[in-house]
Amino acid sequence: MTDAITAEATRNEFLKVAIGGLVSGVLTPLLPDVIDLLAPAPATLRLALVAVPFAVLVFVVVRRRSANPVWAALAASLVTMIAFVAAVNAAVYIDGQMAGAAKTMRSLFAGLAGGLVGSGLMALGISLLPAGPRKAAPWMPMLVTGTIAGSLLALDTSLGLDRTSFLYPFWQAAVAVRLAMALKP
Repeated sequence: MTDAITAEATRNEFLKVAIGGLVSGVLTPLLPDVIDLLAPAPATLRLALVAVPFAVLVFVVVRRRSANPVWAALAASLVTMIAFVAAVNAAVYIDGQMAGAAKTMRSLFAGLAGGLVGSGLMALGISLLPAGPRKAAPWMPMLVTGTIAGSLLALDTSLGLDRTSFLYPFWQAAVAVRLAMALKP
């Protein structure tokens, strides 16, 4: 009976994390215009600020699902923002390297690269926290999920989405749930 209650509580917690990921993913493509209205800042800093909604979600997940102190959850949020910048840069780089290919193919491979870099840097950075799992196995589902979800960039490109996106809500929800699973309390 206790196992059923625990499983139900965990399922509900993962659902809340997924909903948080969907919300942060809806906010992400809307933030560049708001950030541009603020004081002029370097492009990398503006790009990192776009990741703030997801970084807040990562902070909450790390605090609730691990025995990490507050400073470690803040570090996980910072790692998330750095991973976001690196993921966007990786996607732009791959897109540029495939200049002769069809736009959809460029977006597919750019999204896969961005998803891999983003989830990989998050897994690496968060695994170094005091209560983060040190072995690779708990992080592999997050890495695979982030990479595959990155392919949604091709769908966004095909549909011509700019202010809305399929990539960010689904990527952030999936990666946040996988992060919560990796950080077993």
